[in-house]
Formats: sequence, structure tokens, C-alpha cells
Amino acid sequence: MFHLVPGVSPSSWQPSYKGICPCVGAVVCKTPQISSRSSDKLRLKFGLQRLKKREPTISETIFCASQRPIQNPSIRKDKPIPQNVDFPPILPKKKKKPFPIPFKKIQKAAREDRKLAQMGIEKPLEPPKNGLLVPDLIPLAYEVLDAWKILIKGVAQILHSIPVYGCSECSEVHVALEGHQIKDCLGPTSRDRHSLHSWVRGSIDDILVPIESYHLYDPFGRRIKHETRFDYDRIPAVVELCIQAGVDIPEYPSRRRMKPIRMIGKKVIDRGGFLEEPKPWRLGNPSTPVDFDTYRASERFPPPLSEDIPRIAQETMDAYDFVRSGVMKLMKKFTVKACGYCSEVHVGPWGHNAKFCGAFKHQWRDGKHGWQDAIVDEVFPSNCVWHVRDPRGPPLRSALKRFYGKAPAVVEVCMQAGAQVPDRYKPMMRLDIIVPESDEAKLVA
Repeated sequence: MFHLVPGVSPSSWQPSYKGICPCVGAVVCKTPQISSRSSDKLRLKFGLQRLKKREPTISETIFCASQRPIQNPSIRKDKPIPQNVDFPPILPKKKKKPFPIPFKKIQKAAREDRKLAQMGIEKPLEPPKNGLLVPDLIPLAYEVLDAWKILIKGVAQILHSIPVYGCSECSEVHVALEGHQIKDCLGPTSRDRHSLHSWVRGSIDDILVPIESYHLYDPFGRRIKHETRFDYDRIPAVVELCIQAGVDIPEYPSRRRMKPIRMIGKKVIDRGGFLEEPKPWRLGNPSTPVDFDTYRASERFPPPLSEDIPRIAQETMDAYDFVRSGVMKLMKKFTVKACGYCSEVHVGPWGHNAKFCGAFKHQWRDGKHGWQDAIVDEVFPSNCVWHVRDPRGPPLRSALKRFYGKAPAVVEVCMQAGAQVPDRYKPMMRLDIIVPESDEAKLVA
């Protein structure tokens, strides 16, 4: 709002547009400056004669039309960590997984590609979608692979001292001296056991769920057919993602293109020809262990000293966080496909044609997979387990189920081994909730 001062004509104002305020519509007006001593008298009496005797000094007033405060985009405000969060939802097996990308966006992108194809225009592709590597992601891929090796070694060493149990009828895992008594088993014979689990001693595969993928020498080459599925090696999906991101492993070579591929719609018009793929490395000796696989990891890594367990647990916890964040960054650039019905994962621009999907309504699809874009939990599952505050205490019970928390299996194992738990896992662990006795739980609202 502009205030008119008596005795001063509006023509004496000199608006200037200086670079003082970055807002759009900022005006700097030069107005006469009035002393504070005479301001009270001016409010009571319009003393025009007093103003005529004195020569007013000029001051600048900034009028900003913007109502929003100026914020520095480089400064990010950390979101507060919630007190408690819900557990990850358990997806039903008799339904297809939801699309990670809204279906309308998928349809819109398909219409745009079809429109370009009808006009004969090539599809614009950027690395790595055009077969070329991204130089900035190559060091990250090597670091993720090194952290993956540290993670396997650390979990294998910790399991020599921390007991882990797995249900022989379902996928439930528990980290404690004995299995819990929560009745949530969904196995085929769970009705005979009143939904109690049938516990057996677990292994590293119960903590790090093995998600394997076919290794491709050329991801843009020939697709894997059902008849040729045994001509390719199966390696961890995390390792295959690192290989396609630029990691060179002699046992698993990969084609490095110098010229980008060209596509019109869904058709590849120039891929640089087909090259003869090398024979699978494990074809001669499939039982050969490697350092980036969980196969026979407990035999390869002996039990550590008792004083070294907390240090190994902390290193394993840090490696787990780095692998998860690194895989998330790589998946933003490189295409990874997952079946919408089962746990099959394929690292590449399109899925394979092997017919071994045995999930919901696989007869309608002739065993083919329903490929869609994958999420991080499908490539590197968190595998949440019940959090045990006192591993040597009484087992968990179904009556107190709503007071217990959960945590990823690696986090739970490392925490019981002496590692510090990051703050982002604490809300789901529900550490601020006091677990009552079984009699007191009936009185809790």
C-alpha cells in the first residue's frame, strides 16, 4: 500500500528498478524522509508550512510484489524421521503386483513412441538406453560390487555366532536363540500346526535372499529363448547390474559398444551386428564358488574372533546401506525388469522368453513371465523380520504381536552382533513402545 505524505507531490517520486530485490515487480520509490520528532505533529495537524521550510531528504522504499519468501534451492531441509511407520505390505499371491509407474504414464509414453514410429523418426535415446556406458556411474558400480562382497563376507562370519532360524514350510525368518511363537505361518501344512512355524536352522540365504538373473554378453542382442535358457549363466542380479554399468569381470565378459544403437519404435534398426557370445563360465564346473555369490559362503569364511565381531557387524551394516543406495542409483539409469507374478528378475532392456513362471494363472500365459519395471526390493530384498529386543529372553508371542517391531534381516543380525542401528530403521523397529505383559495387554486400548 502506498501512503501519501501531505505537502509532497507524487511527481517528486522517482521509481527505479534496481537489482536490489530479485522478485518480479519490485519497485524502489524515492520518497521524502521525515524526522521522527515531527512525525507526531504531522499525524495530529497537517502542518504543510513546516514541510515547506525544511528540505526533505530522499530515502528509498522497496515495494515487492512477491508474497513468497526467497529460498535458496541448494539448501535442502531434512525431513523429520517419523516416530513409527507401518510394516511393508505383504502382497497377495493371487494378484498381479502393482505397476511402479502409473499405467497412464506408460500408455502416454507408448503413444509418443508409436507416433514417432509412424512418421519414421528415430527414437531419441541417451546412455545407457542406447547401449553406451555412463562414465560417471562406472566408479559407483565398482564400489557397489566391493560393498556387495564385504556384505556377503560379513554376514557369513556373523552367522557363526548369531543363530538364525527359518521356517521349513514358509519364508519366515527369525534371528534369536529360538524361534518365535507368533501364529502367522502360511505353509501348506500350517493348519495342522495351528499356524505355528516349523523352525529349522537357517543359513546366509535366509538373510540375503538370492535373487539371480541371466548374465548377458550383449543385453541388446538375441533374446533368451526357452530352449536356450541353459546356455547362459545365472549370477546375482546386483552383480549383473554392476557388470552392465561398466564393471569388467574376466569370467563374465560383456560387450562394450562404441557406437549407439538406433531404434524406431520398438524395433532396433542398427545394433552393430550380432557377435558370437562366449561359452558360459560355469558350464564346465557349476559348483565353483565365487567371492560375489552366497554359495558355500559359511565354508569359505571362518568364524572371527569374539572381539572382532562388533567391528565386522558395523562394516557389514555400512556395506548394506551402500549397496542398497547404490543399486537404487543404478536402477534410475539402467533398465531392470521383474515379473509381475513371481520373483524372477532380468537386467536388460526387455525380459527373456523362458517359460518357467509357476505363479498365479501361469497356464493362461503358457509359463511366460509378465514383465514390468522392477523396484529396489525386487532386486535387493530387505527381507524384514521381527525385531527382538532381548535375544536371550522369552520367545515372541502372538498375544503381543502388535507391540513388536520389524527390521531388515541384515540390520537385525548386525544389531545383535553389536552394530549401531541407523535412525531410518528405528521407526519400523518401534523402540519407543513398551511391550507389556500378557495380562496387561488386555487392558491396553
